[in-house]
Amino acid sequence: MNKNNPFNNKRNLKSYLLKNGKVINPKTKKIEKKDVLIENKVISSIEKNISMNSEKIEIINCENLYVSPGFVDMRVNLGEPGLEHKETIESACMAAASGGITSMICMPNTSPTIDQPAIIQSIQRKAREVALSKVFCTGCITRESKGEEISELQLMYESGAVGFTDGNKSVSNARVMRRALNYVKSFDGLVIQHAEEPELSFGGDVNESEVSTRMGLMGIPSYTEAMIVERDLWLVKDTNCRYHVSHISTKETVEIIRNAKKKGMPITCDTAPPYFLLNELSLENYRTFSKLSPPLRSEDDRKEIIKGLFDGTIDAIVSDHTPQDQDAKRIPFKQAEFGGVGLETLLPMTLSLVKNEKLDLVKAISLITKNPSDILGLNLGKIETGCDADLAIFNLEKPWKIKPENFFSKSKNSPFDGILVEGLNLITFVRGKLVFKF
Repeated sequence: MNKNNPFNNKRNLKSYLLKNGKVINPKTKKIEKKDVLIENKVISSIEKNISMNSEKIEIINCENLYVSPGFVDMRVNLGEPGLEHKETIESACMAAASGGITSMICMPNTSPTIDQPAIIQSIQRKAREVALSKVFCTGCITRESKGEEISELQLMYESGAVGFTDGNKSVSNARVMRRALNYVKSFDGLVIQHAEEPELSFGGDVNESEVSTRMGLMGIPSYTEAMIVERDLWLVKDTNCRYHVSHISTKETVEIIRNAKKKGMPITCDTAPPYFLLNELSLENYRTFSKLSPPLRSEDDRKEIIKGLFDGTIDAIVSDHTPQDQDAKRIPFKQAEFGGVGLETLLPMTLSLVKNEKLDLVKAISLITKNPSDILGLNLGKIETGCDADLAIFNLEKPWKIKPENFFSKSKNSPFDGILVEGLNLITFVRGKLVFKF
């Protein structure tokens, strides 16, 4: 692995000894200075001081660095198949590896949509060829994500689908949603909802507020999100199916989910960095890179999202990686597509909660490792002996400026363009293989 090519997708297996790193263990909620030995794809030992003389072991000095479980990103739009001009599996895996993301869960709104087992198998086969990150798939709840007829959910589950969602569309038909929840409950599957009432949000570009009025843009009321969640909770109460709300953005939604959790309902949720770091003022000057779905909300909403992360109402942070090419973004605001890339900024944006809001570091890392893994029922996000050596090694204090032109992602549409951040991933292991080194 040389400086010009930081990636390694060759299948050669070596043993590695990570010395003197600060090991973050989300399970024990501790950070301890320990050595980590990687052999035969797994973590074989975690001890205070491991001494190895074998010439076959590569020693990596992790002094002043943090050794974390690899990050698990449960909301990624890959682009491939069908939208390769925006992103390919290979470019997404490169972006993920550079950012310390060792497992990605891709959304099904590809072309064709992921609504049958063959497409899942095709994506997983290509990801194994790229060999830089683990890739898991979600399947469409409805055929072609049209919201009319439920897909073959069990067949997709048997082919490896870790959840079911219509991606960037809400399942607005209550009867269809109830059928899906009942069906998925039979095999303890997970339904993931993009919560947005489509009739009220149709044609909207930004959050409905004084800002949208001043900009002369059609607004999307914030309660379109809460309406769908409240409706779905009646269906969850009826079916007792596991239900997850993706990229929540409003204070009303946080409160609804907080109350549902107090009642013991099987509901989880996540948010994305734009919703705890930015507000609708970022849209001024008609900046299309900040045109997202759901839209950026008010400052009060942003503060409540942070509160939800602190008190445990919000279970996970996702990148919500939605690549768009220049032709889809560098056009008038009304015509521009929604979405921003996020794989390479997930770590520093999550660490901003530690730096600026004083969130506990272990809790912050749990939001992008253990918690999403637990929601999905995957054996990931761990750093313990016998587990796959999926690891991210990062410098907590390293300052850098976000320059999308340097991203490995094929698209460069970051809402954080030009922002100064701290925290940089330096080394990534996937299944014991060193796949990225800064």
